[in-house]
Amino acid sequence: MTIEDILAGESKNVEFKVDLPEKSIKYMKSVVAFANGTGGKIIFGIADETREVVGFDKEDVFQKMDAIANAVSDSCEPAIIPDITLQTVDGKTIIVVEISEGRQRPYYIKTLGKEGGVYVRVAGTTRLADEYMIKELMFEGSNRYFDQALCTGLNIADEDIDALCEAMKEQAIKNAHNEAQKAQVKDIGRQQLRSWGVLIERDGKDYPTNAYAILTGCGGLHVATQCGVFKGTTKEVFVDRREYTGPLWEQIEEAFQFVLRNIHLGATIVGVYRQDVYEIPPDAIRELIINAMVHRSYLDHGTIQVAIYDNRLEITSPGKLPMGQTLERMKEGYSKIRNEALAHAFSYMNLIEHWGSGIPRIIGKVKAAGLREPEFIGGEVDLRINIYRGQSSAAAGVDNADKVPDSIGGVPDSACKMPDTITRVPDSACKMPDTIGRLPDNEQERKIYQHVLENGSVTTAMAAELLEVKQRRARAILQNMVAGSYLRKEGAARSTVYVNNTEVSSGRTPGI
Repeated sequence: MTIEDILAGESKNVEFKVDLPEKSIKYMKSVVAFANGTGGKIIFGIADETREVVGFDKEDVFQKMDAIANAVSDSCEPAIIPDITLQTVDGKTIIVVEISEGRQRPYYIKTLGKEGGVYVRVAGTTRLADEYMIKELMFEGSNRYFDQALCTGLNIADEDIDALCEAMKEQAIKNAHNEAQKAQVKDIGRQQLRSWGVLIERDGKDYPTNAYAILTGCGGLHVATQCGVFKGTTKEVFVDRREYTGPLWEQIEEAFQFVLRNIHLGATIVGVYRQDVYEIPPDAIRELIINAMVHRSYLDHGTIQVAIYDNRLEITSPGKLPMGQTLERMKEGYSKIRNEALAHAFSYMNLIEHWGSGIPRIIGKVKAAGLREPEFIGGEVDLRINIYRGQSSAAAGVDNADKVPDSIGGVPDSACKMPDTITRVPDSACKMPDTIGRLPDNEQERKIYQHVLENGSVTTAMAAELLEVKQRRARAILQNMVAGSYLRKEGAARSTVYVNNTEVSSGRTPGI
């Protein structure tokens, strides 16, 4: 513990106590909360309000350490083993009690029981866990998934299962990126649904899990997506509000179309062609909605909320981050699956590609569009992701005429496929013709460059898969493209992405 740490004050993972309370329950709640969360430290000997280092006399400090160890051992269930150390700050001795993230959740205070003794950490404070949170911790502690649990009270027939299999195959073909991927879509049957956890077989009969109910929109689980447009930057005045229910893939599409209808659509000239461009990359919007669907907590009875303000798109998904996940790790591409059955189903339907690659890809596409990096907020009760718009409608001097009207017959996933009633855009416009500037001479580099033009960014792992080479070789090719000014490297370590060098894409040689 340093002076800088102390001056930073209390936080999600740090709590100060000026002295050892007479009743241990006053700090035992925080011990339990840290074990149920991502861990933390309780620092004894520092005033929480003034951050003054008070410290302890050397004659008393070891007695106090023993008292803390005994209190934690006697008060908590399952057992929590703290790491208790002494530190000297400004010549004064303080006690640091470090609690690691627990795996045998939920942890609770014995005398209060599970009903009233489970505590969690929210925004730097210790709070009593609600019923949903306790269930979430129980699933984490038993290494089980809620979506794979039996959905009680839901009866299904053979025809219902066949209909789900057929609908999922249709979605897989619809969401395929090319003809080759379409050709790879295979029929799906009951055995596959069982292996994923969408069905449970008992005595020769198939029963639905929560994943079945969530996917189809059937059963007692109310799964919905709320979408709204608000005037200004708060929810005080709403302009439009919708709620979508039904199969998850339909909710994804309806929410996606809702956003496209309510953000601005402009145009840019690429070479001799006119290309429609949304102010937020459509692929990033769609991927954010899909990510919220597959990773949200379905134990939480809340709904996914898609809100459009004058200055941002805000997507909120219910539930805390799963055990072992943090905002920082998520942005680096670390994947922690909360709903395993849904993840398998989404992967089959070509809604998600490689687990964990979605968030880095979204960040890359948004930054490549010239927007600020998406903002990630929360993670303790819910997760909120903001994509800030280039400019508000008022600042841009644009009215609702620039938005896609509600009566449009379906907006395609890629903006460059939008029909243009003024100028017909040839199919080749979506492929970025060679006349826009110089292209790499190397075939592998051209393939990567084309991918970046169409998707906004590429990672080393994505390039390796695209070229069917090892990551070491892909990294060398990407570095060569950076040296040749075709790409620009952004981020560092696991969050590195390669985006288009705008000077090259505009047809100018760097430095001219």
